[in-house]
Amino acid sequence: MQTLIIDRKGSRLSLRDGRLRIELPDGERTQHIPLTMIERVVVTAGVDLHTALLGALAEAGVSLLILSPRDHRRIAIVTPPHGRDHAVRLAQYRAAVDPERCVRIAAVVVRMKLLAQCRNLRRLARRPAPVREALRTLPELARRLRDPSDMTLGQVRGLEGGGAACYFAALAAALPESLGFTGRNRRPPTDPLNALLSLGYTLLHFDAVRALLAAGFDPCIGFLHSAEYSRESLACDLIEPLRPAVDRFALDCFHRRLLRPEHFVVQQGACRMGKAARRAFYIAWEEFAPVPRRALRRAIPILRREGIGC
Repeated sequence: MQTLIIDRKGSRLSLRDGRLRIELPDGERTQHIPLTMIERVVVTAGVDLHTALLGALAEAGVSLLILSPRDHRRIAIVTPPHGRDHAVRLAQYRAAVDPERCVRIAAVVVRMKLLAQCRNLRRLARRPAPVREALRTLPELARRLRDPSDMTLGQVRGLEGGGAACYFAALAAALPESLGFTGRNRRPPTDPLNALLSLGYTLLHFDAVRALLAAGFDPCIGFLHSAEYSRESLACDLIEPLRPAVDRFALDCFHRRLLRPEHFVVQQGACRMGKAARRAFYIAWEEFAPVPRRALRRAIPILRREGIGC
């Protein structure tokens, strides 16, 4: 076991003899899991959690992600003590205030994302006009980013935004109407596919924060994404090229009928997964997640080669 998902309202989490004790509500069942078997804990329901457990998780190198039970919005991330090599962060901060380096790094990130989006569209069985248009537009945007020396950061971000609008419009035209997908939306997501995308991006972002902290970086100081209050901007940068992989995973969940539109309910304008859907999603996610996690780990040396954290 690497990831422990707590999705049962009323569960109690505590520490017992170096193990994580999980008491399900109404005395149904009690489990004991050695902390050495866990890398991350994701809590998606209202639970009771002992403070002693938080310290034990941190000491064992286990990260904790707490999501809102209503919309799976991130509430908190609790991570183990991170690398204390101040030189890594000082180099990162110097790079972040260098406009040319910001543009160069942002251009690489956006170009990788655009090409990955293009690969996703080529896999579609149907190619209506918006898909054909996107297959012409996305490679052209990526081509323009090969040499960003005359660009500003705002222009790079503009290409990313234009590419995203083109890509999601193409998906909306190609996907079956039963999914109700008309484009990317969030906070809250209003259809089944957007519900999966939001949760998948959140989980991937959590892994990016973990990888950056373990390597000694400050996840809040990015290059494509500017520093904002309560946002890990470098983690956002790191996952941008991997978002299309999450898109493909979500589409595969519907294609393989692991999830179906009837597994979702819309309440107060927000589309939410039912209990069976959440279980199917998390099982499928843990089968998929090792691939983007390896990509995140490979990205760390690339950051260093760019002179960040050296």
